[in-house]
Amino acid sequence: MSNKAETVKPENRIVKYLRETRAELRKVTWPTPEEARNLTGIVLVVTVAMALLMWVLDLIFGGVIGLLVG
Repeated sequence: MSNKAETVKPENRIVKYLRETRAELRKVTWPTPEEARNLTGIVLVVTVAMALLMWVLDLIFGGVIGLLVG
């Protein structure tokens, strides 16, 4: 007598990964559209501010190095 329960194949690792990923994504608390817009605005403002700061520091350090070398 052969029992089919004994010959069950192990689950494919990729299928298992995708199933677990889907289960985890269902647990996520997604932001509302308004929250997403607000957070996007914050990211854009901080990114522009940091870019300007880096530009100013580049000008300052470039000028100092120019004075030292030249």
